[in-house]
Amino acid sequence: MTTDHQWQDPVKTTNVLGLRVAALTRKGAVSRILADVRDGRRGYVCVSGAHSVIECRADPELARIHNRATLTVADGMPLVWALRSDGHNQAERIYGPDLMLSVIDASQDSGIGHFLYGTTPEVLDQLRANLQRRFPGAHVAGSFAPPFRPLTADEETDIAHMIDDSNAGIVWVGIGCPKQERWMARMRDRLQAPMLIGVGAAFDFHAKGKLQAPAVMQRNGLEWLFRLVTEPRRLWRRYARTVPAYLLLRGLQRSGLRRFPIAHDPDHMPHRMQP
Repeated sequence: MTTDHQWQDPVKTTNVLGLRVAALTRKGAVSRILADVRDGRRGYVCVSGAHSVIECRADPELARIHNRATLTVADGMPLVWALRSDGHNQAERIYGPDLMLSVIDASQDSGIGHFLYGTTPEVLDQLRANLQRRFPGAHVAGSFAPPFRPLTADEETDIAHMIDDSNAGIVWVGIGCPKQERWMARMRDRLQAPMLIGVGAAFDFHAKGKLQAPAVMQRNGLEWLFRLVTEPRRLWRRYARTVPAYLLLRGLQRSGLRRFPIAHDPDHMPHRMQP
């Protein structure tokens, strides 16, 4: 177990296969995110599950991106179980779609603006309408659907200006793992918005009412099975690799047969910038 001493109020964490995962409740994560936004402390949040952990095992730079984050939170019961097995009994799953709704709800009438980056123009239009209907006191400052290809340097500059001009306090990034984590790390120093948060498929869930796993499956770590059944052609290769790899490596870590040092750049630990 490790503790991030850069926080004024330290966040306890656990090493999960080399990633520093925060031991928080969803309420605690919301509170910390909004405190940073209000104080103008810039950073980014990775909302990560077992798939992200295995991706990081294959890509050390991606692991460093996660460990430079203000927070890497447990978006999956396997990571929650890892936290609890290390003594963090109050740790909760911080599911990306739920975190997004909770933060937007808690920021109503605060003046904090939200920028939506990802998916398609049609989904963004519906998402904005749904959010503003559900949270009338929330301020959606802007949105942008990037092309489904790598951005040019000029395009990234234009996007940074667009987001800065919106005066958003939080940028929600919904372009999928690991693309969204790389984007946040690359754009962090170019954006004035205090907080960038990667939330994967949350835009589709909240815009289109995309079917989510029943609560009982989520609580028991079976959301992957639900998603596999509903999207087998897209997801079977991911889960065929992720599930056995995570179980094997986490078992080796817990038994002490293999060590997984925290992957980080000591000059960027963690990524919390003063305004």
